[in-house]
Amino acid sequence: MRQMLLSALMALFLVTPVSADSSIKEKGKEVGEAFKKAGKETGKAFKEGGKEIGQGFKEMGKETGKEAKKEGRTIGEWFRDAGRKTAEGFQQMGRSIRKFFTGK
Repeated sequence: MRQMLLSALMALFLVTPVSADSSIKEKGKEVGEAFKKAGKETGKAFKEGGKEIGQGFKEMGKETGKEAKKEGRTIGEWFRDAGRKTAEGFQQMGRSIRKFFTGK
C-alpha cells in the first residue's frame, strides 16, 4: 500500500512540470501512463512476494513431512516391539499350559 502511494505521488511530481502550451489531454495521458507503469511495478512486487511466501510454505511442508515420517517410524517400531512381546507372552503361556497337562 505504501509503495503504491509513493509511486502515485512520484508520478504526479513527474507530470507537474509540463509546459504551459501542452494540452490537458496530453497531461492526462502522461498521468495515465505513469499510473500504468506504477501498477505494473506493484504487480511484479506482489508476484515476487507471493513466490517467496510459496517457497516458505513449501519448505515448511517438507520439514513437517520429514518429522512426521520419523515419528511414524518410531511409533511403528514401538508397535512392532509390543507385538513381539505379546506373541512371546502367548507362546510362553501355551508352553506352560502344555507342560501342566502333559507333564513335560
